[in-house]
Amino acid sequence: MAEPTRKSAKAAASAFEQASETLRTEFSQIPHFGFPRLEIPVAYRELAEKGIAQARQNYERVKAAAEETNELIESTYTTAMRGASEYGRKIIEALRANANANFDFARDLLGVKSASEAVEVSSAYVRKQFDVFTAQSKEFTSLAQKLSNETAEPIRAGFNRALRSVA
Repeated sequence: MAEPTRKSAKAAASAFEQASETLRTEFSQIPHFGFPRLEIPVAYRELAEKGIAQARQNYERVKAAAEETNELIESTYTTAMRGASEYGRKIIEALRANANANFDFARDLLGVKSASEAVEVSSAYVRKQFDVFTAQSKEFTSLAQKLSNETAEPIRAGFNRALRSVA
């Protein structure tokens, strides 16, 4: 039974080869039709060229605006970092001054001989620290306002430039 299967497989392969060869020869004899080149009318060509030119102009405008925005962001970031650094230094200075005042108060309080002297030292410390705290608060407020103005100025200037260029 294996013999007839081999013969039929060989016959099928041979038939497939003949059919493939027949299809190749028939398709190679199909005539090739040449398609004519289409000429685009001048008006359409000019319209396309104008569209391309306008797209290039728009791209250049967007590119310039993006570069300007990038410079604006860099400037704002640099200003903000510089201001934050200065603000941080002032806070550290204030903390150091307050810590030194606390140590001085503790030293003075340990050296008192009576309760009335302790009240006097405490009152003097509280008055002094209130004045220092008030001065520090004013300084921090002023510095924060300066920082916000310096940080917002490049943004404000860039926004005004953008409005002028659009108008």
